[in-house]
This record gives sequence, C-alpha cells and structure tokens, in this order.
Amino acid sequence: MTDRTLEALGLAEAPREHPLSYPGVWPADSGLLDGDRLLPLDRLTFADRVPVLAVGSNACPAQLRHKMAEFSITSPVPLVRVRVRGIEVGVSAHVSHLGYMSAAPVVSPGTVRELFVTWLDAEQLAVVDASEGVPAPDGNYRRLWLPASEVPVELADGTVLPGVFGYVNRRGVLHDGTGTPRPHPRDQRALLTQLLRESTALRLLFGSTPEEFSARARAENARCDAGTRLFAAEGLVTASGLETFTEAQEYGSSLPHS
Repeated sequence: MTDRTLEALGLAEAPREHPLSYPGVWPADSGLLDGDRLLPLDRLTFADRVPVLAVGSNACPAQLRHKMAEFSITSPVPLVRVRVRGIEVGVSAHVSHLGYMSAAPVVSPGTVRELFVTWLDAEQLAVVDASEGVPAPDGNYRRLWLPASEVPVELADGTVLPGVFGYVNRRGVLHDGTGTPRPHPRDQRALLTQLLRESTALRLLFGSTPEEFSARARAENARCDAGTRLFAAEGLVTASGLETFTEAQEYGSSLPHS
C-alpha cells in the first residue's frame, strides 16, 4: 500500500475528538507513527527509548498524534504489537473528562492478549505521563514498572522484553458484581449502556444514553468527579492487582533503579 496516511489506513479518528469511539482503532500490525503516516518498522526494540504498554487509546495512532500535536512534538513514535501474558484490560474506576470510560490493565493469570508497546523518547514520555495524570498527586494513573517475571511481553520474533511500564489507575477498576475486574469491551457505547442500565444514580448524573453520558462528561469536570465518587460509593470498585509493582522513581524517569 503506497498511501500510508492515517486517513487511508482507517486510523484517523481520535477518541479525544470522538469519545464514543474509545479506545479508537488500533493498527493491524507494528508501525512507526510519523506525523500523519503509519510507516513500516525496521526493528522491534529501541535501546534509547522507554517501552510503555498500551491497553487503551495509547495504542490508537490518531490519539497519540493528538497528544503529541498538543505540545508541538513531531518526533516519530514506534508502536510494536506484542503478546502479553497475565494481563487483561479492565475498566478504570473514573469518568474521564474527555467523555468516556477509560481502560486500565488488571492482573489476570492465564490470560494472553495481543496489545501494543509504544517506545517513547523523553519528551514523548513526559507528554503521555501528563495526559494520564502521572505528575499530579490526584491524577488518575501511576506509571509502574511491570517486570517480565510477572508480566511477560513477547515480541513477534519471540524476544521477551525485560519489562515494560504500564499506567495503573490510582482509583482501581470496576468489577463485574462478583469482585472480579470487569473486562473493557472495546465498545464504548455497549459499556456505557450497561453501566447506565445498572445504576439509577449514574443515570441521574449522566442521562440514559451513551450520547448523553459523553456530552455531559465533556461539559462539566465536576460531574465526572461526582461519577467517579459514585462508583466507589456504590461498591463497584476493586483493585487491579498491579498496585504493588514498583513505581517509577520520579516523573520522567526511564527505567527503575537496579
């Protein structure tokens, strides 16, 4: 294929602009996000960059492009498709100010998922950290180091990375009613429809449809924060199982100290 633009590849829609599309469309395979194009990769690891596991919209090229453009960062971002063991994609126990329910990794022994690792340079890492609330004491996520001994991440050539960073929600994740983390269905409308059906209080805050939920969330941060508190008050929140992993030593750090 000669036209490698995100538009031509069907990857141009960013959840930040179209929240009900969250987590956005992921590439079919590894690639190098270079401006408005997704180019082939000539390698799968990058010694001068930081591997960060993407379980939600950070695997969506359009979302990454949106985040980088906000800070005028134009350097390319490698996205590498990987096989991850022991991790499932759950639902973060917070309402995003961007109008959707975000994803978060959860411990799930025996599970194997096809996900992506983004290899970020220092500038890019700072941007993504900021977008996830890492530097803020009350931000939604912490960036934690997930070692290969607990979370094996395998490349297409069979190489297992020594570890990766992951964004773990500070508020936990939603459970399915039995205490088990609820899987994120990758269908925002279906997820919001189910959550609204299950909670009268949530409908009072956000309306009865996904469209109403998203519009109200985007319009008022305080309403989002009230929704986040509601999940906890209604006993819908559980731990991800990743809370005990090693936290990055400082904002912007690339690897944990040995």
